[in-house]
Amino acid sequence: MPLQCFALRLVLPCGRSLRRSPALRAPLVRAALLVPLAVVRAQDASVARRVHAPVAAAAPTTTAPPDAPLAISLLLGLYDDHERTVLVLERGGYPRMVLNDSVSMPFTMRGDTILLPLDSPLRGELTLVERDAARHATALLISGARIPRRALGPDTGTQLVHRPLRPLDELRREALAAAPPVEANRPAVSDLAELVTLDSSIHLDVRYATTHNLFGTIFYSQARAFLQRPAAESLASASAFLRRYGVGLLVHDGYRPWYVTRMFWDAASPEVRPFVADPASGSKHNRGAAVDLSLYDRRTGTPIVMPSTYDETSPRAAADWPGGTSRQRWYRDVLRHAMESHGFTVNPVEWWHFDFHGWDRYPILNTPFETLGRSTH
Repeated sequence: MPLQCFALRLVLPCGRSLRRSPALRAPLVRAALLVPLAVVRAQDASVARRVHAPVAAAAPTTTAPPDAPLAISLLLGLYDDHERTVLVLERGGYPRMVLNDSVSMPFTMRGDTILLPLDSPLRGELTLVERDAARHATALLISGARIPRRALGPDTGTQLVHRPLRPLDELRREALAAAPPVEANRPAVSDLAELVTLDSSIHLDVRYATTHNLFGTIFYSQARAFLQRPAAESLASASAFLRRYGVGLLVHDGYRPWYVTRMFWDAASPEVRPFVADPASGSKHNRGAAVDLSLYDRRTGTPIVMPSTYDETSPRAAADWPGGTSRQRWYRDVLRHAMESHGFTVNPVEWWHFDFHGWDRYPILNTPFETLGRSTH
């Protein structure tokens, strides 16, 4: 796992940045953009210890920013021509451009011409927007040089899918016959609680009980979500806290039986392996101490749009990705603030993944959903 991609800054596992090394940065940025699987998702303890989440910001205001104007939304994205990278984002209702991860500047539009400040590094260079038939930006044209827009991930609501290498029934049979690793010094007694029994306002969208997931395959026979009881009670408190923001929690996954992690591993091709936990060491999900979740609008019940989709394998999934719109980042920050105020820590490369404090005190579990007590809620 050679690099971590946070926004446009590349961070080596040792923590050194390539921000000030343009000659080195350009080929690595290209690798991160053209081969999204190079972006690491830290799902096990060994990787997580090498990745440091950014410091959580102060509590967000209680009012969400307005939607970005359509004209700006059509421009948003990351542009790269192997020599220059340009991130276009929205902040406070206005577009901004970040050039080579170093210079951030506002700009205005006149037709398809970008008007930059007088002190811009691009002063004197004519900057135009190339568009498709639907008016979505496809490239920037800077003094005739074409900088194409990169597809970082799927559109909102869609799912990047990697088909399993082998038939699901075969994977399930082998995984159920295998045994999870034996660990020492796990003093906490397991007490899995079903989330909807603690708070009826917690909604479920358990992706691995559907085909709407990374593998496009159903892994769970039941759409249920569990956490260790202290974690579940803290999640219910976070849910109550979020009422002031007009949103509720939308849970995608909680406790995951070890055999499912083994199925993920055996289903994954070599280039997908960095995105799944190694069953040899288990995962925090296997301990009932990690949760994947997003937000929904309490008034309408509709999911909130975030800077990236769930389970997306792109730089946009990072907890501190600066792109997208003010509104998307505000909701992402609201979720993080609520969770980190109630005993959870965000995964720095997955804004939706939160680990409960003391997760390492719990053992790896392999109890199928079918044998856990049914909710009477």
